Amino acid sequence: MPSPEGRYDSILFDFDGVLADTEPVHWACWAEVVRPLGIDLDWETYRRIGIGVRDRVLAEAIAALAAPRVSVEEVLEKYPEKRQLFLEKARTTDPIPQTTIELLSSLADYKLAVVTSSFASEVEPLLERAGIRRHFAALVAATDVRRHKPAPDPYLLAASRFQAKHPLVVEDSAAGIESARAAGFDVVKVASPAEVPGAVRAALALAQPSRPRLR
Repeated sequence: MPSPEGRYDSILFDFDGVLADTEPVHWACWAEVVRPLGIDLDWETYRRIGIGVRDRVLAEAIAALAAPRVSVEEVLEKYPEKRQLFLEKARTTDPIPQTTIELLSSLADYKLAVVTSSFASEVEPLLERAGIRRHFAALVAATDVRRHKPAPDPYLLAASRFQAKHPLVVEDSAAGIESARAAGFDVVKVASPAEVPGAVRAALALAQPSRPRLR
């Protein structure tokens, strides 16, 4: 909940699907590397099984698509290739909208953090490329916690890094929303990065204390 003064003191952003429209890139990379295993991973299937989940959970779901069945380990063996492919594609794309860049520049009164299930090596180059890494006081990524979303640990760790008492979380996935709520934080749910600036500004406006009307 916001503070008694009606103010959040920080904003914690998920990355994929919130700050950056990277899910189509992740999908294209996974689809390419698992095709030799006889797996046809289409976009709608990836959206259903792959957004907001850990890589092993996704690998289990991908393995179940194969006919004949392949093992989870066979899918996970493709992960280094997928990761390298993602890094290559990310260098030639700009998945962070300009409207989000402008939003972050306007939030100097708040401590900001990125809280993601992706690896920092996948996230930081995109933040640097967009010129927004400097806005974030903390980055919590895949290797920073043992228990990942939907456990509360990632959001609790981010808040602890700058002693945030009243964070607002911006999320797009069910696992991320559950994680933030389990940490005791308010959540703004968005369906895409395009919604983020309007949704954040609306939530911050609602949190402001009402002013008495002048007579």
